[in-house]
Amino acid sequence: MSNRTIPRVARARVQALREILQQANYQYYVLDDPDLPDVEYDRRLRELQDIEREYPELQTSDSPTQRVGAEPLASFAQVHHEVQMLSLENAFSDEELLEFDRRVSERLNSTVPIEYACEPKLDGIAISLLYRDGVLKRAATRGDGTTGEDITQNVRTVGSVPLRLRQDTGIAKYPRVLEVRGEIYMPKAGFAELNRKAATTGEKLFVNPRNAAAGSLRQLDSRITAQRPLELCAYGTGLVEGVSLPEEHMETLQLLGQWGFRLNREMRVVTGIRACIDYYNALGEKRDTLPYDIDGIVFKVNSISLQKRLGFVARAPRWAVAYKFPAEEEMTELLDVEFQVGRTGAVTPVARLRPVFVGGVTVSNATLHNRDEIQRLGVRIGDTVVIRRAGDVIPQVVSVVESKRPRNARPIVFPTHCPVCGSPVESAPGEAVARCSGGLICSAQRKQAIKHFASRKAMDIDGLGDKLVEQLVDEGLLHSVSGLYHLNLEQVAGLERMGQKSAQNLLNALEHSKETSLAKFLYALGIREVGEATARNLARHFGDLEVLMHADDEALQEVEDVGPVVAHFVAEFFQQPHALEEIEALRQAGVHWRVEERGGEEQPLSGQTWVLTGKLETLSRSEAKDYLQHLGAKVAGSVSAKTDTVVAGPGAGSKLNRARELDIPVMDEEALLEMLRQRGFDL
Repeated sequence: MSNRTIPRVARARVQALREILQQANYQYYVLDDPDLPDVEYDRRLRELQDIEREYPELQTSDSPTQRVGAEPLASFAQVHHEVQMLSLENAFSDEELLEFDRRVSERLNSTVPIEYACEPKLDGIAISLLYRDGVLKRAATRGDGTTGEDITQNVRTVGSVPLRLRQDTGIAKYPRVLEVRGEIYMPKAGFAELNRKAATTGEKLFVNPRNAAAGSLRQLDSRITAQRPLELCAYGTGLVEGVSLPEEHMETLQLLGQWGFRLNREMRVVTGIRACIDYYNALGEKRDTLPYDIDGIVFKVNSISLQKRLGFVARAPRWAVAYKFPAEEEMTELLDVEFQVGRTGAVTPVARLRPVFVGGVTVSNATLHNRDEIQRLGVRIGDTVVIRRAGDVIPQVVSVVESKRPRNARPIVFPTHCPVCGSPVESAPGEAVARCSGGLICSAQRKQAIKHFASRKAMDIDGLGDKLVEQLVDEGLLHSVSGLYHLNLEQVAGLERMGQKSAQNLLNALEHSKETSLAKFLYALGIREVGEATARNLARHFGDLEVLMHADDEALQEVEDVGPVVAHFVAEFFQQPHALEEIEALRQAGVHWRVEERGGEEQPLSGQTWVLTGKLETLSRSEAKDYLQHLGAKVAGSVSAKTDTVVAGPGAGSKLNRARELDIPVMDEEALLEMLRQRGFDL
C-alpha cells in the first residue's frame, strides 16, 4: 500500500458516490421505484471506479464497484451452516393443508385460528448470506442443509444482494452478525433474453429459469455469473447475534426490507387456514402473469414464539408447509420399457418416452414403479400415456389414453431374471417390489451400494463420485465396499481422467474416512429402511455394534421410531453371511468408531441442553456437537432458561451475555476437551 496522502476531497467523494449508488440500488431492487436514470447511475459508477483505480487504498469489499466478478476459482469450498437450513414438508391438496393446520393447533393446544405468513414459493436456489457488522462476508448454497458450497464470489455480482446493509435514521440497528436466507432466481424476461442470445450464438439453451439460475450460480468464473439476470428475494434469517429480532416473522421480513433486501410483494399475513386456501387459489389464478416462476405457496406460523413451541421434526419445521400447485401433465408416446436395478436389488421398470416438455423440463423417462403398477395402468409399449411431474419429483406415468392405442402395441414383460447379472428375480409375499437375488454379485447393486457407502451423509469419501465408482466396478477393480480400502495409487491413477494427484487425493480421503461414528457406519451399510435418524437411534440405544448385531426383533423395537418392519430388516441384515463378512472386512481394513454410551438415561449428559457459541479452535462446531450428542446432550442454537451449559470460544457474543444474565455455567473449549477426554474420547 502506498504511503501517499489521499486527498480529503477524494475520500468524501467516494463516500458520497457509494451512498448515492447504494440508495439507487435500494430504490430499484427493493422499492421497485427507481429514482436515478440508468445513464446517470452508470456515470456515477464510472466516476467511483476511476477514483478507486487512482486510489486503490479506498477500495472496499462492500463498494458498488465490486460486482463485476473476479478471477475464476478452481473449485467451490465447503461451508458448514451455523444454523441448519431446513427443508419443508409438502402439501398437495386442501385436505393435506387442513391436516397441517390441525397438527399445529393440537400441538399448541389452541382453539383459535392461527395467524399465518403466506409467501410465494419462488422456483430458484436457496442460499445463505452472512453479514458481519453490516458487510457481506459469505454466501453459500443450501447443500444438504448442514454443508453447502461457498459461492460468495458469484453472489456478489447479483445486483439485488446488498453488499452493505442500509442504516438510515429511523431504521432499527442491524445485528452484529446476521445470516439471511433467501432464494436466487431468474425472472422470466431475463430467462427469455438469455436463451435468445444463446440461440443466436449457437450455444445450448437452458430448459427453464430454475436451471438457468442454478447453472449461473455454480459458474467457477464469476464474470459469467455477473452477466446473468439473477435476482434475490429474502424469506428468513438463520444465525443472529447482537440484536433481538421482532416476535413476528413478517415483521422480521419487513425489517430485512429496511436493511436493503428485496421482499416478495405478494406476501400476506392471514388468520386461519381457510384464508390460506383463499390466498393459494387467488395467487394460483395470477401465477402465469407473475414475472417469475413459483411452484407453490409457503405458509408459516407468523408468531416466532409459537414457532419455537412447535419445534422441528427430522429436517423440517413443524410450523411451516409448502403447498405445491397441481402437477403439470402432458401426453406422449411410450417407446419402450427398461428395467433398472437399485441398491437393495429392487427391479424398477422405467418408461422410455418420446420427449415432451412438462413441468418446466423436457421429460424422456418416467417411472412405472413396479409390476403391480403396470398391471393397474394396463399400459403397453406403443401406448399414448399421460405423464405427471408433481412437486419436482421423478416424472411418472399416471394413465393410458386407450382410445389412442395402436394395433401393434405390445405387453410389457417383467423379467424373471436380473437384466444385469442374470440372477433370479424374486418377490416376497405381500411386497409389490421385485428384487434381484444376486446381492453383491450383481454389479448394479454393487455400484449403488458403493455410491451410498461413500456419500456425504455416510462415510463422506471426498472425490469418490458416481462416475468414478462406475469405472472402478466396470474395470473389475472394485467388488465390494471394503475393496475401497485396498485400492492402490497405480490402479486409481490409471483410470480415465485420473492423474497421480487426483488418485492420491482419493486415497487420502479413503484413509480419512476410516474414522467415523457408529451411526454413520450403520447408515453407510445400506440396511433397508434405515435412514440417518434411525441409524442414530440404533447407535445411541445399543452403543456397540456387537450388541446390535445380536439383537432380535423384540429388542430392536425398543428403539425409538423402530417398528416391526424396520426391526425385521435390521435383524435380517445381520443374519446374512455376506453382510457379516463385509463388516469384518471393513474392520480389518481399519474402519473404526467411538464406542457409544448405551441408552438414553444412562448417558452422562442425557436430558441436558448445551449451546455452542464463538469460534472453536481445536474442534469444529459440528465435531463438538457430535461429541456432545454422543454423550446424550441436546445441542441447541439459542440460550434459554432450559440451557444447562454454554461452551464459549473467542468471539462469543449475545449467547454468552445471555448465559451470564441467566447464571448458566460457561466453559471454554479447553474445559470441553478435558471433559471429553475424561469421558473416554481420544482427542
